[in-house]
Amino acid sequence: MTTRKRLEGNGLWESSRMMLPEHKVAINLKSKEEGRKARPTLDSQELELIEGVLAESYYEHRTITLRLFDEYQDKELTGIVVTIHTFKREIKLAIGLGEWEWIKVSDIITAT
Repeated sequence: MTTRKRLEGNGLWESSRMMLPEHKVAINLKSKEEGRKARPTLDSQELELIEGVLAESYYEHRTITLRLFDEYQDKELTGIVVTIHTFKREIKLAIGLGEWEWIKVSDIITAT
């Protein structure tokens, strides 16, 4: 294998016969960190809208869709709010028959 080919892509690491497990862990962590994103900051109007949608779902038993923040890929859940803990700032969302999930209000990006 030529030096030029060995240095292409990840060839230097893959061609090394003496790669320590610590090196592999470090490489994997670095690539994972590169895909990470920051939490968006919501303005007061957006927070008010989210809280209104949550309250409407709770009082009128309406199905809503929530987009939840995740560092790597946002998550969408659809269901009905069955419990609101104002002091903990979290809700219990029924997502199916006998299925529910506790969600922190601070993790909600949008609610429709």
